[in-house]
Amino acid sequence: MEQGTRLDIATDWRTVLRFSMPTILSNVLMNIYTMVDQLFISNLVGTDALSAVSIFSPIIFLTMAIGIMVATGGSALAGKRLGEGRRREASDIFTFLLLVSTAAGIVLCGLALLFRDPLLHALGADDVLYPLAEAYAVPYLSVLPVAMGGMYFSIFYALAGYPQLGFAVSFIGGALNMVLDWLLIPIMGVAGAAWASSIGYIAQAVIGLLFFSLRREGLLCIVRPHFNPGVLSKACGNGMSEMVSTLSTSTVMIVMNIILMRIAGSDGVAAAAIALTANVLLTSAFMGYSQGIAPLVSYNYGKADEDALKGLYRSAMRTIGVLSVIVFALMFPLARPIALVFAKGSNAVVALAVHGTWVFAPAALLMGFNVFSSSLFTALNDGRTSAIISLCRTFVFMMLPILILPWFLGIDGVWLTLPVAEALARILSQYFLRSKRSVYNYA
Repeated sequence: MEQGTRLDIATDWRTVLRFSMPTILSNVLMNIYTMVDQLFISNLVGTDALSAVSIFSPIIFLTMAIGIMVATGGSALAGKRLGEGRRREASDIFTFLLLVSTAAGIVLCGLALLFRDPLLHALGADDVLYPLAEAYAVPYLSVLPVAMGGMYFSIFYALAGYPQLGFAVSFIGGALNMVLDWLLIPIMGVAGAAWASSIGYIAQAVIGLLFFSLRREGLLCIVRPHFNPGVLSKACGNGMSEMVSTLSTSTVMIVMNIILMRIAGSDGVAAAAIALTANVLLTSAFMGYSQGIAPLVSYNYGKADEDALKGLYRSAMRTIGVLSVIVFALMFPLARPIALVFAKGSNAVVALAVHGTWVFAPAALLMGFNVFSSSLFTALNDGRTSAIISLCRTFVFMMLPILILPWFLGIDGVWLTLPVAEALARILSQYFLRSKRSVYNYA
């Protein structure tokens, strides 16, 4: 297939699934690697270390939020340009936003390192957890701007017509991370886990830089960019939903950890880390599919190919429906094995994690549709609608239950927050899908 037609594919559900499968597998693999990180930490250092990493996690999300916003919004812009046949402009957008993302990462990580003491304490670290959280934070933040580069490239592989490369790069970086976990954690403790993850991200960034620099004839490549504040503004607008989602998730995690520390102590925080890891692992296919199909949506939107858009929409709804049932069914038998892998020596943590996974399992039936709805509007360059769905789904509809339900239901109120939020978000996303279909003609 020629370079110019790599995104010109049939829109039946099998073909679209094959195109998006590398991105799905990449997302699943990345979450498996995160799970392995936590596995090594909990078994080789202890569940307190796992709680400390969970407390630090919102800083990672906060720092990478801007990179995700720029990358996803920029991908939608560049994809539309490719559909319009304006390849040079697409590469210019790609390169300019790569530089912006890297510069922003340097500034944000520098500030986080400088103010790490008040930050970690504000996030819920006590005298026991703070040293562990700091030991993990310092090496991670030192290389996070480079990690953001790897993340940025991963979003553009599919748009460049090479989703399989994205999967291969994720596999290489994650495998390196796992090997280094095994080597470094016994020597360096929790800091070894941070260095293992960081080196894995660096490897992914280097591969991406080489690919987009050396492959000059591709759909996208690194070029001498033009400073374009208009492009930056549009990219931020398009990708606002992804930033909102990341920031909101971080905020909710902070509140959740604080509430769990009050209700169940560090065992509750560790159990939530395990349960949410299991949830993210089993539902990462939704995010991968939505990210995988987004370049096709942007490209065909730029071409004004309404038939292709309708085919993509039908394929997505069918595939997500099947995936939702599969993921929901898997959460029940896999909850205990996953919890035992992380906290075999702590019956209390295992019991809390298993119960939590079972309580919020119904959210899996709704989550995929909500994730796709937000991603669809980002790909259509409708950042406002996408941001509204994401803000409500990950913040408004999460924060209200997390602040209210635990007062009446205790720790079950924490677990019920997720299905309640997804149910409310499904109503909202369906409203926008129906009201916007005459505007974008995807259905």
